[in-house]
Amino acid sequence: MRNGLTWWIIAFIMLLLDVYVFQAVKSVSQFATPLSKTIIQFAYWGVSALTLASLISIPYIPFLQTNKIFRNYVFAILLGLFLAKLIGSVFFLFDDVRRLFLLIYQKITVPKAVMPSPIAMDTGIPRSTFLSWLGIGMGSALFGTLLNGFSNKYNYKIKRVTLAFANLPNAFKGLRIVHISDIHSGSFNDKAAVNHGIDLILKEKADMILFTGDLVNDRHEEMLEYKDIFSRLNAPMGVYSTLGNHDYGDYASWPTEAAKKQNLESLKQIQKGMGWELLMNEHIIFERAGGKIALLGIENFGAKGRFPKYGRMQDAYPGTENIPFKILMSHDPSHWDYQVKKEYKDIDLMLSGHTHGMQFGIDNPYFKWSPVQWMYKQWAGLYEDGRQKLYVNRGFGFIGYPGRVGIMPEITVITLS
Repeated sequence: MRNGLTWWIIAFIMLLLDVYVFQAVKSVSQFATPLSKTIIQFAYWGVSALTLASLISIPYIPFLQTNKIFRNYVFAILLGLFLAKLIGSVFFLFDDVRRLFLLIYQKITVPKAVMPSPIAMDTGIPRSTFLSWLGIGMGSALFGTLLNGFSNKYNYKIKRVTLAFANLPNAFKGLRIVHISDIHSGSFNDKAAVNHGIDLILKEKADMILFTGDLVNDRHEEMLEYKDIFSRLNAPMGVYSTLGNHDYGDYASWPTEAAKKQNLESLKQIQKGMGWELLMNEHIIFERAGGKIALLGIENFGAKGRFPKYGRMQDAYPGTENIPFKILMSHDPSHWDYQVKKEYKDIDLMLSGHTHGMQFGIDNPYFKWSPVQWMYKQWAGLYEDGRQKLYVNRGFGFIGYPGRVGIMPEITVITLS
């Protein structure tokens, strides 16, 4: 949010899109009364002006960068308007291509002596009212869907998964794990709703609870209001956590590098104060009736885009070589293909989060889709390759868009067998 030029470029793109979409608005309102046309046009450009002003103001007004309502809801509405206009423009562009082909056809087939002027030609090939309405309708439907998704941000769903492993020691068969990820406490605005999510977790009476990173959006202070709620989490074998890319404060502006480092240290202390054991490129071994399993946790390791590679498997793995069964907590699922499957083939189960399922898509037993799959091969649910398994949690919280469409916030209950 610090680069003002970036936001000016975004605003300019939005303005071009506004001008283009307005042509379709004029088309569908051509038979309205003069007063109705004026109201429609005034409303359209009024909303567009507010949108552009908001975008341009972001880098210059610190309040807009930190205010929770603006960052969550206003920004989401601006994004929704952009996507709605973009979807509508696909139909408008199809209509313009149709009109272009008709124009070329007329120039080829109509004798020059009777060819109308370019202005008359444009009048002779009007925009398709049907396609204009269809584009506006599809864009409006998307925008309405995004608005309705606001109500789903605390609509926690429990996903139950039973995973069979031939090498799991008999003493640990039936082990129940609750896996959560991506809390993003800086986005929350309803403590009662979050507390309900914790109630759902505790009702599962799991043997252990594993959290795979992104406790905050940027700053440790975001967790202070919710520390008492998440301190309620407990399990007989413990609550363990790792760091996600947002936990390092890489996306915030800091007065000094020391302030940024102190923020991370404060976040670590918060987790310790809640009774969580943060695994920083290390492991812990559990023993029961002579059987052993290892739990490894590494710092964020992202193989996509510019996500950081702080994780060090070379530190976490030594000492687990002879343990027959291993679970790895690693925030970013791209780590699985990039390193785990290639170099650590005895990691039986990796648990991740990070993608949130983009908080938008289709997710049912018969079909699963989200735009995030164009970037992440493994983005939600269970993936298997030989004896190795990866589970990607859809996220407990939310960021950017304060809602969920199709991809609900997830509490995963894993039973090992």
